[in-house]
Amino acid sequence: MAVYRRVRDLREDHDKTQKEIAQLLNMQTTVYQRYERGERELPLWAAIKLARYYGVTLDYLVHE
Repeated sequence: MAVYRRVRDLREDHDKTQKEIAQLLNMQTTVYQRYERGERELPLWAAIKLARYYGVTLDYLVHE
């Protein structure tokens, strides 16, 4: 599973909106949407923050 799909699935499983997660990451919603669509690579700092938020490991986020 690609990182962007895993990030989207985690968000949906936690019943969060893209806007809520973008706010958590202190970025515009449109930027976050590009990460979920796989149009931009998720920066390491954002992956770390999301892993902590969702209670998963970085390995879980990045391994297919």
